[in-house]
This record gives sequence, C-alpha cells and structure tokens, in this order.
Amino acid sequence: MLEIKNLHVEIEGKEIIKGINLKFEKGKIYALMGPNGSGKSTLANVIMGNPEYKITKGKIFLNGKDITNLNPDQKAKNGIFLSFQNPSEIEGVTISNFLRMALNNSKNKKISVPDFHKLLKEKLKLLKMPENFSERYLNQGFSGGEKKKSEILQLNILNPKVAILDETDSGLDIDALKVIASGVKNLMNKEKIIVIITHYKRILKYLKPDKLSVMVDGKIVLEGGHKLVDQLEKKGYGWIEKN
Repeated sequence: MLEIKNLHVEIEGKEIIKGINLKFEKGKIYALMGPNGSGKSTLANVIMGNPEYKITKGKIFLNGKDITNLNPDQKAKNGIFLSFQNPSEIEGVTISNFLRMALNNSKNKKISVPDFHKLLKEKLKLLKMPENFSERYLNQGFSGGEKKKSEILQLNILNPKVAILDETDSGLDIDALKVIASGVKNLMNKEKIIVIITHYKRILKYLKPDKLSVMVDGKIVLEGGHKLVDQLEKKGYGWIEKN
C-alpha cells in the first residue's frame, strides 16, 4: 500500500497541496483528475521525491515504511516510478544503455547483456516499436507520442511496484493511446499499484480505474468509481468547485 497522510506542500513559500489523504492498494488502478493548477503534478513529484517541493506537514508511507524524506533514487529502488509529462532529452545516451544502467541500479542482481537485450526486444515488440528505436538517443528529436512510448518502455523494463503516470495520454492519437494502454495493462497484476493523472476520459476507457479522486485547489474534493469519469466528461469541474 502507498499511503499519503495529511500532506501539505509548498514551493517558493506558496502552499500547493493543502492536507491530502489518499490510500492506494495493491492490485488496483487509480485515477487522479482535476483542473489545471490543482496540484496533481505537484503531488506526483512529491511522491517521487523532487527536491524543488517542500513538505511542510504530513507523511508518505510505502507498505508501512516512512518514505517521506527519501531522495528520488532511493524511492526508485523502493519500487516507485514516475512517467513525466515532458521527459528530458539526453544527447549521447542511447535508450538501450540508459535502460540497462537503470535496471541494474534498481535491482540487487545485475542482468547480463544478452538477457537484457532479450528482455528489451520482448518489450519493444509488445509496444509495437521497431528494434532500432532502442539505439536512438534518449528522447532526442522524438515526437510527443514517441516520448510517451519511451516512458512506457521504461515502465515495462523497470517493472516497479508503484507506477505514477503523469498525463501519459496527452497529445496522443488513438493508435498511440491504445499502445500506451496496452503497455500499462501488461504491467498490471495483483502486486502493482497504477496511478493515472489525466485530464481526459480517453485513456480511462481502456484502463478502467477502481477509484477516481478529483483534486481542486490542492485538496481532494470528490471520490468515486468509474461512473464519475462520465460525469466529469459531461459537466466539467465547475459544478464541483461551486459545491
């Protein structure tokens, strides 16, 4: 279980998250929605340990262990993964080398080069990506869809316990969206937690969340099941903000 208790977060003296309580249980898919500026991406970054954000109150627990103040690489080794909205471009580092290094550093056991390339080939095929994709420099010159696919490839290679996907569906055409959804489904099992941060219903048609939480102005203001997604699609967020 990933549990967030009474979390307050600020950046440059401004409070962004204002007392959030959330529980994410193994074997379930969660969705987090809300208007722009509501604090969704801030929450994702704080869970992952981004030092730009200051936790002023509250705790984050993973399976009962306090991980509030761990740095990002420690959180990654504890099995947390964050897919970024806008991944960085890194010249001179191939996807293949990056992923092998990341995998070896996140596990106690080193994977051999042949075994890694076998795994990489399998995941590329799953995501309908050409084998030579892995020899390109990380995100350099990638389209928006290619960047998102690269993130989902990382997700499937690293195989984390908790996957937080921050607007992985933004800017994708329908074919790319289906590939992304398939890649997430492939990861999911009874030991995993998937948290999808999104503005749109589209990806949630393929990855039906067990629970949806709506965030407005740094607070969780409404929670429900998959039917709540349809309400938000029809009515927007204004009706929630007024109540």
